[in-house]
Amino acid sequence: MLDTPALEATQLTRRFGGLTAVGEVSLSLHVGELHAVIGTNGAGKSTLVNLLSGELTPDAGRVQLGLNDETRDVTHWPQPRRARAGLARSYQRSTLFGELSVLENCRLSAQAALQRPWQVWQPASRCAHSLAIAHEVLHTTGLAGEAGRSAATLSHGQKRQLELAMCLATRARVLLLDEPLAGMGAEETERMLSLLLGLKPTHAILLIEHDMDAVFRVADRITVMVNGRAIASDLPEAIRAHPEVQRAYLGEAFA
Repeated sequence: MLDTPALEATQLTRRFGGLTAVGEVSLSLHVGELHAVIGTNGAGKSTLVNLLSGELTPDAGRVQLGLNDETRDVTHWPQPRRARAGLARSYQRSTLFGELSVLENCRLSAQAALQRPWQVWQPASRCAHSLAIAHEVLHTTGLAGEAGRSAATLSHGQKRQLELAMCLATRARVLLLDEPLAGMGAEETERMLSLLLGLKPTHAILLIEHDMDAVFRVADRITVMVNGRAIASDLPEAIRAHPEVQRAYLGEAFA
């Protein structure tokens, strides 16, 4: 039995003029579960993540975070406040500080989550706590050996790993990952999937992804979006056999 949702969205709606980008979408994320959201380009997946992360405010509906043993309505919280409360996201495009080292990218993320303005006399780069977290997350994501490298010199797959490491450095409990496998080769994909499965017991993970083979391998639950609406949300086996999903998205290959 899954616990209280770490994140729950209820009837989220966002319009841009006359276009309903997300219409009455509800979903919940639990620690120990990887929840995939799939759909064609323009289905509303990234807009949904922007609503969950706080980059956009919904026109209707609400977002709740499970904070410790308390559920809080965060619908009108800005992104930085949600991030400090334990929600982190990655983007379709890399958002690294390319000129800085791999370690420094993670240290800055840890520092942002645990700001200590009263310690103005101590250089932030020497903060033992932030450095310890940075080394820890690099070990977790398999990048410990790359700590001193410039982030710009990493391979595409390693950059994706670093983005995930930066999310972990904020001590996030909820991870919203927008196409983390995009552009990866087979070996890099396997590495990332293994990493996500390793993180699942201690995190609630939302995964937006176009690689259906990967989705059906790792997802515990799948939500399918079409034209801004969720047409199905169920276990992978049920999604695979869902007639409307077959017609709208998967096709005969996944029948």
